[in-house]
Amino acid sequence: MKLRSKIAVLLSAFTLFAPIAQAAQLQSQNLKQLIADSESIISGQVQSVTDGISEQGMPYTEVTIKVGEAALGNHAEGSEYTFRQFGLLKPRTLPNGNKMLALSPEGFPRWNQDEVVVVFMHKAASLTGLRSTAGLANGKFVLQGGKVVNEFNNQGIFDNLEFAEGALTQSEQTMVETQGAYSAPAFMSLLGKAVSEQWISNGKMK
Repeated sequence: MKLRSKIAVLLSAFTLFAPIAQAAQLQSQNLKQLIADSESIISGQVQSVTDGISEQGMPYTEVTIKVGEAALGNHAEGSEYTFRQFGLLKPRTLPNGNKMLALSPEGFPRWNQDEVVVVFMHKAASLTGLRSTAGLANGKFVLQGGKVVNEFNNQGIFDNLEFAEGALTQSEQTMVETQGAYSAPAFMSLLGKAVSEQWISNGKMK
């Protein structure tokens, strides 16, 4: 095997297993980290969740979201945002009779058709095209009953953050001091301002 081919194989293997290693040591991430690690931030309804194996042999789960709003990225309201993350929804029997058991690892977000979500999307891997939410399950929030919450009950979202005086409304300040599910309007309001007004780069959120 030529050196270039060997390098390509090694890089592909690293891309495949790096998300698994990250999931195994998953830690909570605050809002600043989630925004900084995101290429797109959108809210919308999950239209479909399917799985398969790519031409390169990569197991994936494919998710399509109908965009309601986009805090980051050029995504029109009503458009569809489709991505693939590593891992299958359930074991799959291959044409040769063998079973592929490569399910999405623990710590990866789980997806359900028709759920309404806010997602912080990491950029796609250069070799595989696979992507997931920033911070994995930390970066997927479900909206229900006027509240928004991630898989970890929002643990750590506002930890170690300071906001400039006057940056937060009273309802946003109350949310920052709250444990558990957040008011969806307050969360979306704070998120929208933090991104559009570039709170990270100008020091309003640090």
